[in-house]
Amino acid sequence: MDEKTHATLTQKALAARSNAYAPYSRFLVGAALITEDGQVFSGCNVENAAYPEGVCAEAGAISAMVAAGGSRKIATIMVAGKGPAPCLPCGGCRQKIREFATQRTCVLVVDENGTELFKDDLHALLPHSFGPENLETGTDENPA
Repeated sequence: MDEKTHATLTQKALAARSNAYAPYSRFLVGAALITEDGQVFSGCNVENAAYPEGVCAEAGAISAMVAAGGSRKIATIMVAGKGPAPCLPCGGCRQKIREFATQRTCVLVVDENGTELFKDDLHALLPHSFGPENLETGTDENPA
């Protein structure tokens, strides 16, 4: 990824983080992704009183991508958290990213200042994963 794209994702992820709604955990998270055709989408975590039944930032960015139409292939996704430990996607978000990933999908994590804390491909976070292609083997009949 070139420096301009990295800077754009960082800016969008940090801006989304600043808009997060996290009155219960007080842990703000933003995410931004870029599709294979260059579209950028962002999302933030949104909590509610039935905590922890909220929405993760990564899920918000993916929902924005799907709602917009167009490419549904994530080239890179960036997550912005806080502190020295990388705010890596939770298990559910790893699977959501996997749904729209390619063999090359990159996951980046930055802190609240935009300092990169983690960079690797999705396979490193979700090895031996189950994805859409696993369901393309034909139809199974349910022998009720």
